[in-house]
Amino acid sequence: MSDVIAPDEIRTSVREHYAGIARKASSCCGPSACDCNANYPDQLAHAVPADIANFSLGCGDPITLASLQPGETVVDLGSGGGLDCFLAAQRVGARGRVIGVDMTPEMLAKARGNAARLGVTNVEFREGFIEHLPVADGEADVVISNCVINLSPDKPQVFRDVYRALRAGGRIAVSDIVTNGELPPAVRQSMAAWGACVAGALDVQDYIGGLQAAGFVAVKVETKEKLIAGLSRLPMHAPFSAIITARKP
Repeated sequence: MSDVIAPDEIRTSVREHYAGIARKASSCCGPSACDCNANYPDQLAHAVPADIANFSLGCGDPITLASLQPGETVVDLGSGGGLDCFLAAQRVGARGRVIGVDMTPEMLAKARGNAARLGVTNVEFREGFIEHLPVADGEADVVISNCVINLSPDKPQVFRDVYRALRAGGRIAVSDIVTNGELPPAVRQSMAAWGACVAGALDVQDYIGGLQAAGFVAVKVETKEKLIAGLSRLPMHAPFSAIITARKP
């Protein structure tokens, strides 16, 4: 098998994987990487009905990480069932707004249904790829994402388009799966591992370099909740959940 999988093949496989999750109303990105419920603090976890809070496909808490302020515009990459969008909407208030972007129609339908049920008016969901966000240049104050960028077959383009979508001085706050060293070819070629948030994970140094190449400054990557004291403690090739922040100059 070739070591290179066509981007459209990856997108189709990932879309089908998450469409199935949306139809089954199950949770969790994949047992080998992401953690159910994403470890939100109690005040966030209890801020929406339990069935919406429990439909978590994330690996962290970008909401707390982002330090959202009233009136800000937030873009969520890979918004899924809408959980992070609804939590962000509470933080930015009526003067702010949240735009969720997802490529899976079933997820968008679920998120829009949840928004109608909650009566949320400052959130909208748009269909699109995170490599080519359906937002205007400089529209966002903050871009968040929760265990999604690793699913993209073209992460440098994701970083470039996030940079485009942010205003000058805007910031990103991302939870994602990265690795300590490049994954073995057998893992990178596994479509099941792509859907489970493993095969597409970048080496942490490549992640940092990709953000810097796109123009970001103050790039910072830490292990989730700082539970591990430094990358030297991690096994080589091991995927792990990280919190990532950076700023557009």
